[in-house]
Amino acid sequence: MGLRRRARYAAALVTALALAACGAPGGGDEGRRTVTYWLWDANQQPAYQRCADDFEATNPGYDIVIEQRGWDDYWTSLALGFVAESAPDVFTDHLSKYPEWVSRGLLLPLDDFVERDGVSLDGYEAGLAELWVGRDGLRYGLPKDWDTVGLFYDRAALAEAGVDEAELAELTWNPDDGGTFEDLVARLTVDANGVRGDEPGFDPDDVAVHGLWLEMTGGFNYGQTQWSFYAAANGWQATDTNPWGERFNFDDPAFLETVDWWRGLIDKGYMPSLEQQTGVQSSDQLAAGNAAMASNGSWMIGTFLGYEGLDVGMAPTPIGPTGERASMFNGLADSIYRGTDDPEAAWRWVAYLASPACQRVVAEHRVVFPAITEAWERTRDAYAADGVDVEPFTRQVSEGTTFLFPITDHAADIDAIMTPALEAVLSGAPLDRLVAANEEVNDLFGD
Repeated sequence: MGLRRRARYAAALVTALALAACGAPGGGDEGRRTVTYWLWDANQQPAYQRCADDFEATNPGYDIVIEQRGWDDYWTSLALGFVAESAPDVFTDHLSKYPEWVSRGLLLPLDDFVERDGVSLDGYEAGLAELWVGRDGLRYGLPKDWDTVGLFYDRAALAEAGVDEAELAELTWNPDDGGTFEDLVARLTVDANGVRGDEPGFDPDDVAVHGLWLEMTGGFNYGQTQWSFYAAANGWQATDTNPWGERFNFDDPAFLETVDWWRGLIDKGYMPSLEQQTGVQSSDQLAAGNAAMASNGSWMIGTFLGYEGLDVGMAPTPIGPTGERASMFNGLADSIYRGTDDPEAAWRWVAYLASPACQRVVAEHRVVFPAITEAWERTRDAYAADGVDVEPFTRQVSEGTTFLFPITDHAADIDAIMTPALEAVLSGAPLDRLVAANEEVNDLFGD
């Protein structure tokens, strides 16, 4: 464990032990009911603070305490909170995490609450509610939002390259020559002498503007915003079934040839190396003029639009050999810590978070697409009223070109195996490294 990671771990442990010393969540002034709620996205905190204020106004005697942590520290602190029995009453949960929490008996099933209070699940975008039903058939979260993946680009960079924005709506991709998508990436790449990637004399070792930025953050996330949409459009699927697959397909030729093409963009100078992108956010690179285009999630729309001086456009992922484009479909939910001192108060807050009232507030803030269909359509319409077209992200849902984030057991172990394997391949290791890693992953599930 590196020094920085040990320091974060120690700080989180101190926090967790301090919380434990003060008593478990749900405490507070006599007669009041306090619910602690954790988020990892600071951009979403204002929307949920508004929901908390509204909830408290209509539920006298309740206090909602919202705490926000960065992605990495969030999960470390949560794990330590579970150990110290000081985890928050309610927290934002992720599909890659909740199976482990369920297997350890750390999440409170919501089925009895849902049935007792007659909570309807019909208003959520199709398929979201089902994602939070575990292997045991019990529900461990109510949906809060959904996301897809698309392309963000610098309009000024396209204009300088003589590219018509309309072309980006129908880009094609294949693992052999990259199709019109790679043609565009090459055209947008410029070396230090002003030579473009598709022109004679281009120097791939001295690049001033990368046509496509690489951002490998958050460990191994099944290539959600990096390579999954290429691979899926090439006919690949991560597991034998989803959810609850027990065999991974990182040895599938469709996956291997996709990764081989993708890392080839680094060799050609069109995309930065693994070392160059470490600790750097793609939106910053577009704003600084160091990149012309980046793939990222719909939750980043507000961030890309927020840079002064950057006129950003959005486009859908390219159409692959299957004849369709593709995007991973992910949805977050709010879960209740099984050790909460006040399950009823925690449930009332979770039910409100998933209600039309709160989801409409989230829609107004335009950070994510809320889980309720009527609410996310409000987000889309609010953007449209300001002249922003988010259709490149919503069309994946309306056209049915999404595929699920893999929901399986052993997510932490899979991360520990696949992250170094993929990083090694991006740094020049043979593709066989991924085949060997796939065998290790499948061994986790036994025969």
